[in-house]
Amino acid sequence: MNLDIFWLKGDALEESANLPAPEIIAADITADLEAALEQFASIAEELNAK
Repeated sequence: MNLDIFWLKGDALEESANLPAPEIIAADITADLEAALEQFASIAEELNAK
């Protein structure tokens, strides 16, 4: 059985060549997670104040 499916190359694979460097992606993810954590902390504070 041959599972060679290289011919299924789609737009997602073509766009992956234009991605930023991994460290930039990681920094963006970290910033997004930190912002989300701040929002959750704010919500928790509001819930505790009630």
